[in-house]
Amino acid sequence: MSETPPIDIRFEIRLNQDGVDWTRRSYDQIYQGDGIRQLDSFYRWLLRVLDPTPGSRLLDVATGEGVLPNFARSLYSIDAIGCDLSSEAAKIARSEGAATFCVSSGEDLPFPAAEFDYVTCIGSLEHFLDMRAGAREMARVLKPGGTALILLPNTYSILGNVYAALKRGMSTIDPQPLQRYAARAEWALLLEESGLHVARTVKYEREWPDNLDDARWYMRHWRTAVHLLLTPVIPLNWASCFVYLCRRSDGDQA
Repeated sequence: MSETPPIDIRFEIRLNQDGVDWTRRSYDQIYQGDGIRQLDSFYRWLLRVLDPTPGSRLLDVATGEGVLPNFARSLYSIDAIGCDLSSEAAKIARSEGAATFCVSSGEDLPFPAAEFDYVTCIGSLEHFLDMRAGAREMARVLKPGGTALILLPNTYSILGNVYAALKRGMSTIDPQPLQRYAARAEWALLLEESGLHVARTVKYEREWPDNLDDARWYMRHWRTAVHLLLTPVIPLNWASCFVYLCRRSDGDQA
C-alpha cells in the first residue's frame, strides 16, 4: 500500500498583501477596533477539554486578547503565558488579567525547547503565513508527554461553509488578513507532518453558556442559539471546527 503524499493546503482567502509586517499592522488595526473575542464560556470549555494540572506551565500561541491564559491562571493556578504578533492585542491581554504576555510571531517562539506542559492555539494557525513552521514551533516548545490543543476550521462545516455556499455561493470570510480551511484528516496530516501526533479530535460547534451574561447573549442571537441546539446531532466531519489534542511525535512514550 502506498503512503499518503504530503498535503499542501492551498485554499486561501487573502484580504491584503503578504508579509509579516503588513500582517502585524493589520492585526494592530483589528485590536484597536472591535478585536477578536469569543464568549467567556468558550475559553472555559476549551480548558475543561484540556483539563490541565495545577502548577503546570501553559503557552497560548496567537493569544489575541489573552482570555484563555488569564482564565488558565485564575481558574487552574497555572503558570500561563500568551504570545501574539500584535502589540495592541498584548496591551488588552495585560490589562485584563495576571497571566504573562509577550509580542512574538507564532513561527518563531522566543522560548527554549520542551518548556511547556501545555500549548494551545485557538483558531489561529490557519491565519499564519507559514502554518507548518507554526506547528513545528508548538511541537518544539512542548514537553515530551505534554499536550497541545489546536482548534482549526472545517472546509465542510454544514452550518458554516456549506450553508454559506448554498446561500451565497461563497465561503465564510472573516476580517483577518489570511484565512485557510481544510477537512478533518487534512488538518491532522499537516499537524503530523510538523512533529505532532494527534491523539484525539473533538468537534466544536457552539459552547453551552456557563454564566448569565453568555446565556443572555444567546437569547439576543437566536440563530446562534439554534446552532447550539443542533450541536449534538452534527457529525464530527461536518463540524464547524476541530479541536486536536496532540502529543509530540518524539515524546509519546515519555
